[in-house]
Amino acid sequence: MQNEAGNPAPKGLWGKLWAHVPSGIVCLLIIFLLFGFVGYKMGMAQMLNTIMHTAHDLLLNTVFYLMGICVITGAIGKLFVEFGVVDLLEKLLRPLMKPLFNLPGVASLGAVMTFLSDNPAIISLSQDKRFSSYFKKFQFISLTNFGTAFGMGLIVIVFMVGQGFFAEPLIGLFGAFCGCVVSTRCMQHFVVKAYPQYAVENACDTNLGELENQTVQIEEKSVFLRTLNSLLDGGKTGVEVGVAIIPGVLIISTLVMILTFGASANGQYTGAAYEGIELLPALANKADWFFRFVFGFTDPHQIAFPITALGAVGAALGLVPNFLRQGWIDGNAIAVFTAIGMCWSGFLSTHTAMLDSLGYRELTSKAIISHTIGGIVAALMAHWVFLLYMAIV
Repeated sequence: MQNEAGNPAPKGLWGKLWAHVPSGIVCLLIIFLLFGFVGYKMGMAQMLNTIMHTAHDLLLNTVFYLMGICVITGAIGKLFVEFGVVDLLEKLLRPLMKPLFNLPGVASLGAVMTFLSDNPAIISLSQDKRFSSYFKKFQFISLTNFGTAFGMGLIVIVFMVGQGFFAEPLIGLFGAFCGCVVSTRCMQHFVVKAYPQYAVENACDTNLGELENQTVQIEEKSVFLRTLNSLLDGGKTGVEVGVAIIPGVLIISTLVMILTFGASANGQYTGAAYEGIELLPALANKADWFFRFVFGFTDPHQIAFPITALGAVGAALGLVPNFLRQGWIDGNAIAVFTAIGMCWSGFLSTHTAMLDSLGYRELTSKAIISHTIGGIVAALMAHWVFLLYMAIV
């Protein structure tokens, strides 16, 4: 039996009742329950004031700081592309692609590009037929997981270094690399298992020889002009990325902080920024043994970072300065945050769009499962390598 939308009708009395409830009522019910609970704990006026003050402080002290990093790293990234540094890195990384990721050597270019910018860079690169002609279909589809694991990597590392940590972000980079191997391999396994023909079919039917015979006219420019254009164009791209992260930081981070932080120092709710009901730490305490083993977390508040990174790594980074002020973060947390922030980098909000643009939307669930596993592996590796590092030094 099917409903009017053509979907299978829910079974049972409750299922039949649920099928006739308008989605608008469900949405309102969830909102009233969430904010009703928070308002009951904090007071409605204090809750609204805390939301506005937190969002305002995040905008001024976190978003603009992140935007500054995005502009600088965007300019550097564009400069690297213009003067062949990216090509050099691609040649150095190419030998690692086949044995570790089961990808052709040119895939390393995608890793470098997403590291310097964001997840969607791998998609814009895959639209190039010359690039996609090197891949089998199962490899081509796994680029979604491969590229996401390095998304905003330079921004994350520079941000952590700006907070006063140096070795820890590099350990996190290694963890993200390990998580990328697991995520990419898992995705390839799932794709081949579901569609065995993709193991031999080419991602692009266009003849590679024809593509290589195509020539591109490059305008001759002076070194000064190329440098200036690269810096300005890259900086402009950085501004676009900085603007794009504003909704995620203000909306997601504000909500997560309200669910993470507690009342003011005197135990009262005053409506100041960064007050909350400490719901996430209370839930994290229920599975403290798991987070301590996998992530090495020593404070239940730290679980807010990976939860936020699922949707937006920029929003997750917005949590770090306040966590540092509260004394909730140590070196291990920074290493794990870097690893899981890079590897997940908001994949829940980008994987659907990325696979849709590639034309394989039906594989979204497999990509999400693979990348969830990869992120946990990244955090686990960062934690244990940090312990090894501390034992050595």
